[in-house]
Formats: sequence, structure tokens, C-alpha cells
Amino acid sequence: MALGFLDRSRIVAPPSWTRWLVPPAALSVHLSIGQAYAWSVFKTPLEKTLHLNGTQSSLPFQLGIVMLGLSAAFGGTLVEKNGPRWAMFVSMCCFASGFLVSALGVATGQFWLVVLGYGGIGGIGLGIGYISPVSTLIKWFPDRPGMATGIAIMGFGGGALIASPWSSSMLGTAPTTSTIATAFLIHGLVYAVFMSMGWLLVRVPADDWKPAGWQPKTDHGKAMISTANVSAANAIKTPQFWCLWVVLCFNVTAGIGILEKASPMIQDFFKGTSTPVGVAAAAGFVALLSLCNMLGRFVWSSTSDLVGRKNIYRTYLGVGAVLYLVIALTQNSSKLVFILCAMVILSFYGGGFATVPAYLKDLFGTYQVGAIHGRLLTAWSVAGVLGPLIVNRIADSEKAAGKSGPDLYTTSFYIMIGLLVVGFVANELVRPVKEKYHEPVREAVRSEA
Repeated sequence: MALGFLDRSRIVAPPSWTRWLVPPAALSVHLSIGQAYAWSVFKTPLEKTLHLNGTQSSLPFQLGIVMLGLSAAFGGTLVEKNGPRWAMFVSMCCFASGFLVSALGVATGQFWLVVLGYGGIGGIGLGIGYISPVSTLIKWFPDRPGMATGIAIMGFGGGALIASPWSSSMLGTAPTTSTIATAFLIHGLVYAVFMSMGWLLVRVPADDWKPAGWQPKTDHGKAMISTANVSAANAIKTPQFWCLWVVLCFNVTAGIGILEKASPMIQDFFKGTSTPVGVAAAAGFVALLSLCNMLGRFVWSSTSDLVGRKNIYRTYLGVGAVLYLVIALTQNSSKLVFILCAMVILSFYGGGFATVPAYLKDLFGTYQVGAIHGRLLTAWSVAGVLGPLIVNRIADSEKAAGKSGPDLYTTSFYIMIGLLVVGFVANELVRPVKEKYHEPVREAVRSEA
């Protein structure tokens, strides 16, 4: 139970409050925890200073994503109960302290502390922080749920746009354990201050609040919008939940496989060609992918309000598979083709994250959408291991066999194509939720209040 200034009852918005102050509060948290997408900037420096291979250096990131999903799943009900201020505060404490523990690990040469700090403790901050504003935003913006969640979750995608060049500048051209430890320390302190803006600013709407002139709309053929509500306990019993679980898992796997290894990947891909990619340019590539990830979360999720969630996921999964095929077939013959395809794939990756809360709201109502979203994010935990594991293990294996360039990644790309096709089929199987799973109207209303 949240106490004092963290309690939900202390942050009910007065009648004069504008709902447009809530997205900036959410952004301050999501832009911070979105640093996770800049992890690839630390991979090579850690490998050189602590003598790690690619698979080992990905462990903090992988554990962080696992803990994100698990903490979101188990903490989703607490977030719904205690409110967004409590959740954002807990997220800040865990995420910032994770960096501090990691700094200690690098300074003492104990890589397990980096895994524990960044991946374990920081990963809990990722999960709680990620879901902290979602339910609140949907309640503030019932008229535009895709746009609202897109604005906030856009911040998570855009976090690396800030963190990647910032981290790269602190590490320098010849990183040492001292510079890496200092970078982790500074990250922890700065993010603690920035995330505080979120939990201090956030508010929840009064029980009877709704946008002026707004009335709920029924399904108009573009989505399976329901006026009924489904509890988190019942949602996981439905085939719709598990179809969406597969959709999210495989869409994330396909995107995160590139994103986690973006910096070394583009360097490997064009090594030995007439247009090699240096360290600084690779960091710029990470930032560019972060920009696409960020913009995709807002643009595609907002588009889903117009065309429907099912249709937009057809685009993410179907077109995404085609783009992976283009990369696999063109190899390193065109840097422009590689970069453009990666940009669009990462925009779909981000769009998939931002659209899924609205998809859940369409199917299960607003009753416990935050808790349902938390449980669904276990798909992200699986993908956080699966994507980097596929790409890093195959790349390490091919490198040991004497291969180089695109040959390190071609097999991985074909695996991603197969996963996206499976996700496409799962999306096609989504249907409206059967009435037997619906909550009685009185219970749903009482719990929402």
C-alpha cells in the first residue's frame, strides 16, 4: 500500500487540471528508461576492458528485458492499486541504483555486478516504469488511446537518441574501466533527477471525469472495440491474450535482434568494403534507429486509431518480414538499402509496443488494462532473451568458423522472417472476446472507481 505523498488519493486532478500535462510526466520516465536501447554502445568497450565475448556482453541487456517483463507482470496489479506516482518513484529508485551498482562492478572488475545492477535491479525499474503511466493515459484519453500511449511509449523508444551520443562521448575513443564506471555513475545520478519530474507531475482523473462532449463508440469495422470489461485473471484465460502474446513476442524478437547489436552489426556488415563504418558512425546509426523506434511509436499507434489495431499489426509483421528478406538478399551491396530497411523495421518494432495497450483496451476494456498489459509484457522478457541470443550466438559461431561480413547475420535474418510470419498468423486469429469472460457491469464500475 502506497503511503503519504505517493498515494493515489493525493494525486487526483482538480477540475482545472489539463490532461496534456500527463504525457510529459510519462515522457520523463520513458525517456530515461529508454536508455536500455543504447546498450550496444557499451558492448564493445566492456568486451575489450573485461575480456568478454558478444554473448556475455549482452547478458545485462538480456536480463534487464527479462526483469522488465517479470516485474511488469507481477507488479501490474500493484501499479493499478497504488497509482502512477508510486510506480514512477519505485522505477526511479531501481533504475538509478542499477547504474550505481554497475559502476561499482566495472570499477572492481566484477562483471556479475554489472549483470545484477543493470540487468536485475535496473530491469525492475524498467518494468515498473514502463507500465506506470499506461492505464492513467488511457483513462485521460479514452477518445485517442493509441495516440496517448504512443506519446509516452515514444519516449522509451527515443531514450537511446539521447543516451547513445551522450554515452559515446563519455566513453571516448579508447574506453577504460575508469571511464566506463564514471559513465554508469553519471547516468544513474542524472536519470534519478530527470525521472523525479515524472512522479512529481503526474495526476489521475476524478472517477466521473471524461473529455468534454466525448461518448464511447462501438466497433465500426476497424477494430474489435468492446464496451465490456475483462479482469486480468480472466484475460489470460482467453485465446486473444495468447495470440497477442505471440504477436508481441515475435515482433519484438525481430526488432531487438538488430537493436541490441546495432553498433557492432553495422561495423561487421560493411567491414572490408569500400565504405566501412567507424565507431562514431555506428553510434550515429544506433541513434538513428532510436529515432525511428521513437517516431514509429507515435506515428503508427496514432494511425491505428484510424485504421484499427489488427490492420496496423498486419503491416508491422507482413512488411517487416519482406524488409528482412530484402536485407538478406542484398547483403552489403548497398549501405542505403540496409539502413533504410533497418529504420523501417525499427519503426514497426516501436509501433508494436505503442499500439498494444490500445489493442488490449479494445479487447478487454479499461477495467484492469494496466495489469493485463503487465502480464503481456512477459512476451518481451522472452523476446529479450531470444532476439539477442539468436543474433549473438549465430554471429559468434560464424565468426569462429572464419566467416565475416553479412555472413555473420544472414541465418539470423531468415529466422526472423519465419518468426514474423508466425506472428502474422497469430494476429489473424484474434477475434472479439466471448461474453463468458466479461465482468458484471457493477463490479467493473466499482473497481474502476
